[in-house]
Amino acid sequence: MDDLLSRDARLALDLALTVRHDGHGGVADDLAEPTGLTAWVRAHPDVLPGSEAYVADDPALITVRDLRAAVRALFARAVRPAEPSPADAARLLPVPEAVARLNAAAARTPTVPVLAWPDGADPVVRQEPQGGRPELTAVLAGAAIAFLASPDRQRLRACHAPRCVRYFLKEHPRQEWCKASCGNRARVARHHERHKKSA
Repeated sequence: MDDLLSRDARLALDLALTVRHDGHGGVADDLAEPTGLTAWVRAHPDVLPGSEAYVADDPALITVRDLRAAVRALFARAVRPAEPSPADAARLLPVPEAVARLNAAAARTPTVPVLAWPDGADPVVRQEPQGGRPELTAVLAGAAIAFLASPDRQRLRACHAPRCVRYFLKEHPRQEWCKASCGNRARVARHHERHKKSA
């Protein structure tokens, strides 16, 4: 993925990509169990301070999965008029519900202004989570909001290669699939379809 991709875009995409092709014609969910969420957070050390010690429980898993459903619904809206990911097509949240869920998650960690005034510099105000540590879903929701409101959103696509359920950011004008292996599967499928029609 592009090195210039913002942290927010990368985090929002990574959350959406916890739903993936399982390699056997089905859909796998990396967040099916709390252990999956624990591993995912630990693989993203920039998400939360101290994430290397993070351990998910059932309530955390439910809130992150609910947030992911909202993010994927909004990704489906962002790729219109193209079709959404096949993993979502039959079970998308209505857009107003997805927006409300995303905003509610972002509001879970109120911030407070904090003044810093080092010697020899002008005072600076930054927003910090009240209590010092942001809630996981608030961080993820904030990243998704920042991504959806950014110009990167215009590059978002759903991969429609056979069996793929991923979203990706289009890196060049001719890119149609999320990765080369998906392009190969799509070409093979088209080849078989042409030969079936001519037989």
